[in-house]
Amino acid sequence: MQMIDIEQLPGAATPPPVSVGDQQILDSDIAHEMQYHPADSAGTAQLKAARALVVRELLRQRAVMLGLVEAGADVDDQAIAELLEQELAVPEPSEDDCERFYASHPERFCEPTRVKVRHILLAAAPDDAEARDAQYHQGVKLLETLAQHPERLTEFAARYSACPSKEQGGELGWLAPGQTVAELDRALQHLPQGLHERPIASRFGWHLVMVDAREEGQRLPYSAVADQVRRSLHEQATRRGLRHYLLALEADIGVEGVALDDDSGGALMQ
Repeated sequence: MQMIDIEQLPGAATPPPVSVGDQQILDSDIAHEMQYHPADSAGTAQLKAARALVVRELLRQRAVMLGLVEAGADVDDQAIAELLEQELAVPEPSEDDCERFYASHPERFCEPTRVKVRHILLAAAPDDAEARDAQYHQGVKLLETLAQHPERLTEFAARYSACPSKEQGGELGWLAPGQTVAELDRALQHLPQGLHERPIASRFGWHLVMVDAREEGQRLPYSAVADQVRRSLHEQATRRGLRHYLLALEADIGVEGVALDDDSGGALMQ
């Protein structure tokens, strides 16, 4: 049986019909499901939605076979949970497995890095290209001055910044991951101490950033994260088991119009 990804159809005006066994997945159902699968293109969202509905239908039909759901009835989350508990055997990780995983991934089990930051926000809406260009060039000029006279950051923050921190000389204080706008947050995790040489873009405009201090996250002892390590390994094993289970159902029941991928059961893991 040839499995076809919707996005791989060159020049196709409509996606191929999708079916699981003798049950067709309606285009209208796929269109409705797309709202739950945001993506960078409509085609990708459509493909994700189709796969999600295929997974649910595979599980519904298997639940009917086992008498967990009546024929023709929908499958609810409780029935899916009962089905997977009955059919999906996931081994618990051993203590040796956990300790090896902890030793192999030191970066995953650390306290968060903190940075002490001052900044100037040059405001510009994301859809205002003219304002963003003007503010970027203003930021470059200010940074050229600050490179020679870093003590003027407090003055410039009070004069130019659109952030309330302007009242404190641009002080944001100590920041851990997740405590500021996502675009700036990502950049701060990698910036060295000192004045960053270029403006940093965010949805609010451009940020001129001074990192006054960094506290690198220290590795946590195994005893403090043992439960987290065990959960991580159990989740990995569950994902692998669910993938193999769904692929076996796909081969046994039959799916047309779309192929399952490695993360087709990702929604169930939530």
